[in-house]
Amino acid sequence: MARRDRHADRPIPDHPYRDTALVYGVLAFVLIAVAALTGGDLARAVIVAAVFFAVATLWSWWRFRARIRAREAAVAGTGAERPDAGRENGRNGGGPRSNGTGGAR
Repeated sequence: MARRDRHADRPIPDHPYRDTALVYGVLAFVLIAVAALTGGDLARAVIVAAVFFAVATLWSWWRFRARIRAREAAVAGTGAERPDAGRENGRNGGGPRSNGTGGAR
């Protein structure tokens, strides 16, 4: 039996790479702040926070890229439109006031 990706049906955020870096950056800062407030070794906390940030961010980026590629492959295989087509967020000509070329009517 094949393992099913439990995140396959979740939508991909608009800015997955930026959001991931921000979240893990804040968590790394919290780690350093806790070490400072509790009298821990700050040099060690900075090293641990940097390693945590790098590993967690790279892992998440790798997983997002795999999900994006899998969805692109699935869409290309079916001939359907892109999953995010029709979003009314104003980007790439998808907004309600767009003529489809990216410019306003």
